[in-house]
Amino acid sequence: MSSSRVLVAGVGMIPFAKPGASEPYDAMAAKATRLALSDCALDYGRVQQAYAGYVYGDSTSGQRALYQIGMTGIPIINVNNNCSTGSTALFLARQAVASGAVDCVLALGFEQMKPGALEMQFGDRPSPFADFEALADQLVGMNEIPLALRYFGGAGLSHMRKYGTPLSAFAAVRAKASRHAARNPLAVFRNEVSTEEVLASPVLWPGVMTRLMACPPTCGAAAAILVSPEFARRHDLDCKVEIAAQAMTTDGESTFEAGDMMQLVGFDLSRRAARQVYEAAGIGPEDLDVVELHDCFAHNELVSYEALDLCGDGEAGKMIADGDNSYGGRYVTNPSGGLLSKGHPLGATGLAQCYELTHQLRGTADRRQVPGARLGLQHNLGLGGACVVTLYQAV
Repeated sequence: MSSSRVLVAGVGMIPFAKPGASEPYDAMAAKATRLALSDCALDYGRVQQAYAGYVYGDSTSGQRALYQIGMTGIPIINVNNNCSTGSTALFLARQAVASGAVDCVLALGFEQMKPGALEMQFGDRPSPFADFEALADQLVGMNEIPLALRYFGGAGLSHMRKYGTPLSAFAAVRAKASRHAARNPLAVFRNEVSTEEVLASPVLWPGVMTRLMACPPTCGAAAAILVSPEFARRHDLDCKVEIAAQAMTTDGESTFEAGDMMQLVGFDLSRRAARQVYEAAGIGPEDLDVVELHDCFAHNELVSYEALDLCGDGEAGKMIADGDNSYGGRYVTNPSGGLLSKGHPLGATGLAQCYELTHQLRGTADRRQVPGARLGLQHNLGLGGACVVTLYQAV
């Protein structure tokens, strides 16, 4: 983690949409890029590198998208790291600027998804999830339900068994997400639902998960322009947000050795990344104002409260019951509506979180604005696995 300063100059995001209701990936990505450039009144010719993140697409899809903006000959690096793809692109862009190699970099994320559960694309070779699946089989079974649901539902079940967490706690997380998304014109689902409605939705795993506790497949794109302070001064850019610290982690031995579904879906790698960021920035979680975290399932939001040290182990249920995860509480989590309501286009998610937190710290989040927000934390998790945690600071 370099101490060299990196500023967020511009961000752009298009409204997320259901599969089949969006434009093709290249058109979405080009629009998000143009929005980010317009946000800081910068010409694409000033961009020195680009990192393009997507999961479901052929190689060099980043070039296909960005050639519509300009064919300037810059390096375009395509990134795939499952659900943490967008934040991995952001991580690489930040490193490029922090190292002094370049002064202005584009991080872009996009996804054109199909309806239904996620599927492996290459059945003729070993799966990256083979070891994860084998342990999930031992710990929870349930081979008849989709892969991601089994992993994250299993993590929620582990929390329920350890701490007595009620199913209604997960339902309350989803209801909170819907209230936040109702204020977000870019979210795919803007209808409010109650805790009772979440519990009454179709059952995916008896006693563990209903349909509304899972995020929907989504299409969309988002982008960010990162610059050095020197570049900002030379080009008279009014940058109000800085990346104060960032960390990326992959799985450690505890992922498999703990024999715990919470660990299998990234509890420890999230905790390590968060603590590295807190230490690098010289802050504690109590200093945060707003958090965008990886709520691919309501279960993972609840578990992530503890992994990110927003509360103690076993205290997430109380945090939810006390309202400390929303406006008026200790932390406003996922003011955008999160993956559960805003949507989860895999490659775009990390940059959409960046978009939300940048506007929160600028004070331009409109009806979603967290009063006086100065520090924002981003958590983006990809199974298989990788986690990126980023701290944003108003300057």
